[in-house]
Amino acid sequence: MAGVELVMAALAAGASAGLTDTAGSAVRDAYSALRETVRRRLPAHAEEILDAEHVDPDTREAWLREQLTASGADRDQELLATAAALLTLVRPGGRYQVDARGAKGVQVGDHSTQTITFN
Repeated sequence: MAGVELVMAALAAGASAGLTDTAGSAVRDAYSALRETVRRRLPAHAEEILDAEHVDPDTREAWLREQLTASGADRDQELLATAAALLTLVRPGGRYQVDARGAKGVQVGDHSTQTITFN
């Protein structure tokens, strides 16, 4: 995962983790740092859109993705490092990121067994 997709995934993961009581201060701090870094990349009116409750989440996500792409966020090393650090905190040991849409016979993980019978 790279660029804007990394940032979007980290924002989503940080928001979800922040809603739980088990989120540690390191996760909350990393999420706050990421949001602040993202805010610096966006236009002045972004604060209203990011925090507005009346904005449809899908609309907000599409707008944010577009703004991050236009601002060159995929080349901002500070932003990418902050996003990666948050994902590491939220998904400890999360070595696997699999998109298995339409796949058959997929196996992900350690120490598992799979038997495939071909007819």
